Amino acid sequence: MAFPERARVQELFKGLWITFKSMFEKPVTIQYPEVKRPVTPRFRGRHVLNRFENGLEKCIGCSLCAAACPADAIFVESAENSDDERFSPGERYASTYEINMLRCIFCGYCEDACPTEAITLEDNYELSFTNRYDAIYTKERLLVSVPQNGKPTPQEVEPGKFDRSVPVMEDPTD
Repeated sequence: MAFPERARVQELFKGLWITFKSMFEKPVTIQYPEVKRPVTPRFRGRHVLNRFENGLEKCIGCSLCAAACPADAIFVESAENSDDERFSPGERYASTYEINMLRCIFCGYCEDACPTEAITLEDNYELSFTNRYDAIYTKERLLVSVPQNGKPTPQEVEPGKFDRSVPVMEDPTD
């Protein structure tokens, strides 16, 4: 009976030796609130709605992102632009844009489906909610701030003219 008792003591000392040895190693953990981990370039975090350099919204209200979303987390309602109130360079704009972050699986299909690159998934991973209503990101929360040389939306433009701030390719046959 002395042999099993000796084996238990040996195993106990092996465990204590591993613990003692690891006391002098560098810790793996980071101090999260003060030190934030860098993310990889392809990381998909919080969604943002982008703007053109002149301040117009890139979203044209086509709802392709909502159609591509496998979790049905995106709701888009579009409205017509006018010369008095122009939100985007196209004929329409997203009057309502909502993402339910409790349903979102961060797959990036909405980003891939967008023809104007209006929605992108950025590197912000600090998403927390205290209730269900805070988890629904509205258009106001998703829009990036107006660029330095831009004007906020809605913009008033001359009838039939507006600056898209997108380079226009000239026809090489001219």
